[in-house]
Amino acid sequence: MRGALLALLLAPALALASGVERFQAYLRGTQTARADFEQKVFDRDKKLVQQSRGSFAFLRPGRFRWTYAQPYPQLIVGDGARVWIYDEDLNQVTVRAMARALGSTPAALLAGAADVERAFELSDAGVRDGLEWLDAKPREKEAGFERIRLGMGVTGVQAMELTDHFGQTTVLRFSNITRNPQIDPAAFRFTPPKGADVLGE
Repeated sequence: MRGALLALLLAPALALASGVERFQAYLRGTQTARADFEQKVFDRDKKLVQQSRGSFAFLRPGRFRWTYAQPYPQLIVGDGARVWIYDEDLNQVTVRAMARALGSTPAALLAGAADVERAFELSDAGVRDGLEWLDAKPREKEAGFERIRLGMGVTGVQAMELTDHFGQTTVLRFSNITRNPQIDPAAFRFTPPKGADVLGE
């Protein structure tokens, strides 16, 4: 679940806007972003089974860099054509075509094109913990998640909750968010380390 991607962030502040309206404003107004994250995974009985931290950046559409620093180093890079997942401990790289790797996934919300309503059914989910919540239900039946919920604050997306088909929930909290920073495009390119096993397409 470490590579369960991702995350998303920031919308322009809309004081009285609904979750869907704030998210649509995010899509219109955010080309790049970077942030730190904390990720927790809970089983169907709400027991914490995994915890990790890291950082990410994206350049829409289709380019992102997701780095897990703790407890196990892992790097996920989307270069616009392919998604590369590098497991440092195993010295193993998995690569997939971007279209197959994104689809109706959190990464499609994070770094995809503006027209996400083709892939997700969006609806308001009320207020909780001081945030306006938005449900994003994948339209594809084979999507990896049953539901993705986004928590929108005045600064944009501050939280993300992903529920899979086994009842497991991944919770992301974002901090140190920077919207539309200058990011070197080289950050979204990946070359497998020498000697690494490369699997996939």
